[in-house]
Amino acid sequence: MKIRFWGVRGSIPTPLTSDALRSKIAAVVQRVSRKDIESPESRERFLASLPEEVFSTVGGNTSCVEIRTNLPERIIFDAGTGIRDLGAEIAASRGSSRCNIFFSHFHWDHLQGLPFFAPAFNPSTEITFYSPEPGLKEILGGQMRPPYFPVTMDIMRASLKYERIGTDGVNLGGVRVVPRRMNHPGGCWSYSVFSEGKKVVYSTDTELQPVDFERSPDNAAYFRGADALIIDAQYTLGEAIEKYNWGHSSFSLAADFASSWGIKRLVLFHHEPSYDDRKIYKLLQSAEWYAERLAAKGLEVILARDGLTVEV
Repeated sequence: MKIRFWGVRGSIPTPLTSDALRSKIAAVVQRVSRKDIESPESRERFLASLPEEVFSTVGGNTSCVEIRTNLPERIIFDAGTGIRDLGAEIAASRGSSRCNIFFSHFHWDHLQGLPFFAPAFNPSTEITFYSPEPGLKEILGGQMRPPYFPVTMDIMRASLKYERIGTDGVNLGGVRVVPRRMNHPGGCWSYSVFSEGKKVVYSTDTELQPVDFERSPDNAAYFRGADALIIDAQYTLGEAIEKYNWGHSSFSLAADFASSWGIKRLVLFHHEPSYDDRKIYKLLQSAEWYAERLAAKGLEVILARDGLTVEV
């Protein structure tokens, strides 16, 4: 499976500010020497040597993650603003496509990109929306109508289907997708994707609880040994304590959880919108340090970024 991150921010879109860009340019200028720019090769070496927080950006789109399997159809989780860029890529292929879009919940940052998903306006596209919650069609249609939006979903020319799924999940041509309710105000669903002996868990907007660590058969089947866990790690531990019951987790609790269940890759996701790249990369370093102290054997800590691809 290949995981492609199209939107990784939590709560609201967070575009790169002029001050943040200026700070990155200043950091490059401070590091560069005459030798670094004397040839195209030396310039490339210099750029490759820069820290990621200087050379790139975490990104500002809200939640949208795509998982590609051996199936030709696409499996997509949430429709935050990142789904617009995904839609542009699909549209550029100029072919017919089938998309399966699973919603974790319906807070704004997880569906606000849907009206701008270009394939939804292509009659050769088939889209099936999934959620364990009732009233899916009405929920999606309700946020795309005046006065919130100038047109309704009726203008979408793609073939649209709406499926309510149970906790036993759905089978998509041999790829199994299973939901599990997590702790978040108003409710939220994680999803485990099983394909060709691999397992990926998508668990955004999650405030981990003691029940998630319990060694129950259900928990073990769902979490244990996952090849990748994409999880809400919006806060520091102090913030998670201060914002108890806000529905988000800390990087340290996410690392504890991944270590507890023998997860192979911990992907920090749903980044705090008030954090700049430098702050988020510091949290990554802290998470890596903490995972080492946990003696979490084989646990790789990854920072989700717009445009990142992770293969499992």
